[in-house]
Amino acid sequence: MSKVTEIVTELAAPVAAEHGCELWDVEYVREAGQWYLRIYLDKDGGVDILDCEAVSRRVSDLLDEADPIEGSYMFEVSSAGAERPLKRPSDFARFMGSPVLVKTYKPWDGRKEFAGMLAGYDDGAVLLDTGGGAPIRFEKNELALVRLRIEF
Repeated sequence: MSKVTEIVTELAAPVAAEHGCELWDVEYVREAGQWYLRIYLDKDGGVDILDCEAVSRRVSDLLDEADPIEGSYMFEVSSAGAERPLKRPSDFARFMGSPVLVKTYKPWDGRKEFAGMLAGYDDGAVLLDTGGGAPIRFEKNELALVRLRIEF
């Protein structure tokens, strides 16, 4: 049986495209005793509330028809956000050279957060240019999170 996120991705991606959006991510997570199904959208120029509403209504109907989830859950549709996490190789390729924040599971030199420019991606490993010499290489198993970072 396919995972919930895979099934929802198959249902939601065409709907997002119909509304001029890209399906960025799908999450099915348990938080504070409640299950949440979250769909994140992206669009050139930004996602607005009308995009979220239109996609939410249509995908909700499709979920009711397909019924891929046992039990109750909260359903949310939102923008991927300006400081979205990067997860897939295509995410890293798209945002190469962009400012990012890297969070590690264990401290490196007493720190677990590193800001810099995304300088490379190699089979899960991330190269981060912090402006202090050679880029730092973080292996996939060391990375808790890599997300875009807004600079002011």
